[in-house]
Amino acid sequence: MADEPGAEQPKYLQIADALKEAIELGDTYGPGDRLPGESLLAQQYAVSPMTARRALRMLASQGLAESRKGAGFFVQAFQPIRRRGIQRLARDQWGSGKSIWAADENRPLDVDHVTVEELIPPAHIQRMLELGEGEAACARSRRYMLDRRPVMVATSYLPYSLVAGSAITQADTGPGGVYARLADLGHAPVHFREEVRCLLPTSKEAAALAMSLERPVLKICRTAFAADQRVVEVNEMTLDSASYVLDYEFDA
Repeated sequence: MADEPGAEQPKYLQIADALKEAIELGDTYGPGDRLPGESLLAQQYAVSPMTARRALRMLASQGLAESRKGAGFFVQAFQPIRRRGIQRLARDQWGSGKSIWAADENRPLDVDHVTVEELIPPAHIQRMLELGEGEAACARSRRYMLDRRPVMVATSYLPYSLVAGSAITQADTGPGGVYARLADLGHAPVHFREEVRCLLPTSKEAAALAMSLERPVLKICRTAFAADQRVVEVNEMTLDSASYVLDYEFDA
């Protein structure tokens, strides 16, 4: 069996691993550099062009390379976003009118799709928000872009009775975003919990993020608590794993 300890890997994986190592070292191939073509790889490794092509596609599915029609495969030039999981949620950030995204990047994220609606949320969201039967939530769905590349889709759920009539029910929530508006309403978040999982995307998620079904996504579920321990927001995020580095820095 190929997956048994000591078993030799298929040729296409050996080629992909060798190219991946060269890309990560950065000595041979840098961002935007063209990778060897199928014919050259086939000759170098004594394999068929189809096997070489499979290796290159493997790199593309991992987010390390991109295919350009008629030109071949190139090292991915996109620089991943460094998501600073602690700094971005500090009250000093959103409380001063800054976007939480400003803690991550100097490159501005664009939101190319926003919907805000009143609805009955999924059952697990109802439980997390402690909503009664038939009680509505405000659902804010967004898609985030960087350098014209989709990097994340997210939906925030908040108790509608809590935010009705506020800017949270509008597409533009104003300086500081949702958390600053919750503070205006007297329900500022004072504690957050984030759960992170790594899964393969659904076809809908892959289409929204313009990515391969073979590349995992990062699933982050953030729960925001007010001072009275009430859950005021549940935010479900789906991130292209090739577009992010999760950065957590804190004192011992």
